[in-house]
Formats: sequence, C-alpha cells, structure tokens
Amino acid sequence: MSTASETGVSSHPKGLYVLFATEMWERFSFYTMIAMFALYMRDTTGQGFAWSVDDTQALYSNYIMFVYVSPLVGGWIADKKLGYRRAVMIGGLFFMAGHLLLSIRSMTAVYAALTCLVIGNGFFKPNVSAMVGNLYTEGSHLKDRAYNIFYMGINVGAFLAPVVAEFMKSRFGFHPAFAVAVGGMAISIFILWKWKRYIEAADIPSRRGATTVADTAAVAVDAPPHGVSHQEAANASRRAAIDAVPDWKRVGALLVIFLIVIVFWMVFHQNGTTITYWGNENTNWKVTGIISNAINPGWVIILTFPVIMFWRWLDKKGLEPSTPTKMVFGMVLTAAAFLVFFIAAKIGEGSLPQGVNPYALGAYKMSPLWLLGAYGVLTCGELMLSPMGLSLVSKVAPLRIRGIMMGGWFVATGFGNKLTQIGQLWDDWLHSTFWIFCSACALAMAFVLLILLRPLKKAMPGV
Repeated sequence: MSTASETGVSSHPKGLYVLFATEMWERFSFYTMIAMFALYMRDTTGQGFAWSVDDTQALYSNYIMFVYVSPLVGGWIADKKLGYRRAVMIGGLFFMAGHLLLSIRSMTAVYAALTCLVIGNGFFKPNVSAMVGNLYTEGSHLKDRAYNIFYMGINVGAFLAPVVAEFMKSRFGFHPAFAVAVGGMAISIFILWKWKRYIEAADIPSRRGATTVADTAAVAVDAPPHGVSHQEAANASRRAAIDAVPDWKRVGALLVIFLIVIVFWMVFHQNGTTITYWGNENTNWKVTGIISNAINPGWVIILTFPVIMFWRWLDKKGLEPSTPTKMVFGMVLTAAAFLVFFIAAKIGEGSLPQGVNPYALGAYKMSPLWLLGAYGVLTCGELMLSPMGLSLVSKVAPLRIRGIMMGGWFVATGFGNKLTQIGQLWDDWLHSTFWIFCSACALAMAFVLLILLRPLKKAMPGV
C-alpha cells in the first residue's frame, strides 16, 4: 500500500486518486438528481407531479438539510463499528437504491428514494472525506493540497452531471435521466472495490502503522533523527503540538469554525435560487434550466490547480498561511463576490427610466459577464473555505471521533442550506439590497473569524 510518508513528502499517494475518482462519480450521481429534482416535481407534462413552487421548495430544502445532517450519524457508526471503507460501500448501495427509485413515477417511490439518499449520504460523505486525511502522516503539510485535489473531483462530477442530465432528460425524459445516476454510483463503488489496496491505510486510524519517529524532542526540524527527513520531522512536530492540546479544546475550536461557516453556506447556496433567478431574468444571456448548475463547478475545475500552485509557491518561501487564515480570506472573497452582484444590480436599477418598477420581472438587463465574474470570485472564496474546512477537521479532530467531527462539518452545511430560505426576501427587497445584505453577512463572519484567530491557533497549533 502507498502512503504519503512512503512515496515522499512532496508527492501524493495513489489512494488520493482512488478516492478522487470514487467521490467524482458519487457526486456525478448526486448532482444529476439535484439538477433535475425541482424541475421534476414541478413538471406538468405527465412525467412529474405538477407541484407548486412553495411545496417543491419546502421538500427540497428539508431534503438538503437532512442530507447534510445525516453524516453526523454515519460518521459515528463508522468510527465505532464499521470502519470508513465499509461505511462508504454501504452508503453507495443506498445511493444506488435511491436513484433507482427515482426512475419510477410514484410519490411513494420519491419519498422512499429521498430516504435512501439521506441514509446513503450519511454513510458515504463524511467517511470518504475522512479517508483522504488518513492517507497522510499526521501533521502533514500536504493535507490542504490533498483536499483541494479531492474537492476538484467533487466538482468534476458536479460539472458533468447537469450536462449529461440535460442531454438525457431532453431526449428520453426524467426517469431514464435519473437512472443514469445509478450508473455513476455503480462506477464509484467499483473503483473503491477494485483499488481498495491503495486505501486500506486510510481505514480506521488505529489500524494504521504509527509513523516511525523518535520521541518529540528528537524530531525537531533542525535536528531530525537518522532516516527521518526534515519535512517528516516537521510533520511529527506539528502532530505533537496538536496532541498536546486537550481534546475538548480541539473539538470546541472546530465547533466555532462550524458556526461561522453556516453563514458561508447560507449565502453561497443562493446559487441554486436567487443567483439563478438573477441570471435568468436580469442578464442578457439566458442561463436557464439544468445547465446553469454547471457554472460554479466549471470555475472550480479552472481554478483548483492555480490555487494549489499558489499555496505551494508560498510554502516554499515559508509563507503559506494557516488553514484558519485561509478561511478568513475565503469569507472576504465571498463578501467581494456579492459586492460584485450588488454593483451590477445597482447599475441596472439606476439605469431604469423614471416610473419603471425596479421590482418588475426582468426590469433591467446586465451583461452576463457580471454573473460569470461574480461566480469566479465566489468560487475563489469557496476554494479557501470548503476544502480547507475538510482539511482542518482531518488535522484537528481527535482520531477516535474523526468521522463524527467530519459529520459535524456537514451538519453545519445542512443548517446553512436551511438558512438559504433568506431567499424569500428576494421579492421584497431591491436586488441590490439583497446582495449587499449577503455581502455584509459574509464580511461580518470574516471579521469574527479574524478576531478569533489567535485563540483558535492556540487550540489548533501548527495547522
């Protein structure tokens, strides 16, 4: 088996790419369903159920909330009973059952499908994420970049999903398109089974061999023991610093991070509602329907490796910021993205002739470059927050509850998703007012995180 410590401190183990592909195809199946579900429930052609917008939104928001809360339970079960790889395999089977049920036109099948998908995500999502971190020596400086690469896998799947879903739905209808998600999930599980030898080291941490280092005093960076590289010694030193912090302090620091990122997800996931509305109705380029779900993951694919190269360049100069500091930058960039939306909306509203109602549907039209540009800035913020959060949990969470704490990250995501209901203010406020509100929320959390950096670093030294 191959681990980071065996392949060299500057390279990634093969297991990372196995998990990359596993997650990519799982996310392909997940986002195939997400791209179509609301349209399916509202469909009036006889394929769907002709639900109202309000009823569809209520079911969708509750589903998304439970999807991201369930990893708390799935992580606990993996930590205590199943192990990570087995939990991921079980989750994949539930995913397949859920997507298969959606290919049947029946409300009973829909509710059964959503139940299976929630359970499947609970087993799959936190544990595949925890396995990524477990491939690396504790304290490894490669974890941030590993999670950036892993996160790109998520978004390759998320980008392909709406493209394939649009093709299948337009030619064959909703139900065959949902069936395609089953195929994606089957590929994911096959990859995990076929190349399991590369990820055995990432299963329950207590089963992995301990890193070969001397005692803490012997692994100082300026005097590593014979056979241990400077970087390995630095990793061990960082791990020792973390291990010296009581578990309750480390868990408490992570909970603070979780509370802060709830606001990030609240504004970021406006991409599924108000940002889409604005793009559809207030730009000259109609980004409509299923395909609009591909813009954000497209930016992730474009930007991931430049971001990784930037961190690597800073690391070589000894200037790479800590993970919490990266998250501050991420919140600031998120605020900047909504500021771009605010400026665009303000210009549009200001261009209206006197007497024209700014609340009217499509009252003004702006260049789609505003939409694409804002998405680009928002994605930069996302890349400094979402994969960094996964990396942070992997670095800081005590080994015995790492799956649970990874689940906690997704619970925070779930609460943020539920709070996306602030989008109900869209029809009550000017667009510019709504966008500046979102920007202010993100900037406020960046300020809170900045204030807390010093105590957080004490509770999470070396990350």
